[in-house]
Amino acid sequence: MSDKQYAQKVKGKSGFGRLRKAVGYSKDGLRAAYRHERAFRQLIWLNVVLLTVAVILDFGPATRMMLIIASFLSLIVELFNTAIEAAVDHTSTAHHELAKRAKDAGSAAQMLALVLLAVLWFMALWREYGLNIW
Repeated sequence: MSDKQYAQKVKGKSGFGRLRKAVGYSKDGLRAAYRHERAFRQLIWLNVVLLTVAVILDFGPATRMMLIIASFLSLIVELFNTAIEAAVDHTSTAHHELAKRAKDAGSAAQMLALVLLAVLWFMALWREYGLNIW
């Protein structure tokens, strides 16, 4: 099958067929990220623990929602970072300043997402339980 035929086959879907394909692609992406990216696996397990704690502890609904959103945001940013790294590595593994810049920007985005996650958890614990971390 030529690239053009494949593209028409994939893009030609509409309605529920397209939705079914999109869900399949998303599932494949999550599976590939979990299988091939150690950082994604680590984040999954970190967020399983954090989400479990968020449900167990007596946080208010707004605080709990904020913590859940921050957890999902860290996973979403890691998926984008993984996609950037895969696309850059597919193009070339040779050293190139633009490739380094793209990978570094993805890494920086993930670092900021994790800082946000940590800050929100510290704020939630301090607000709800009066934990003084300083």
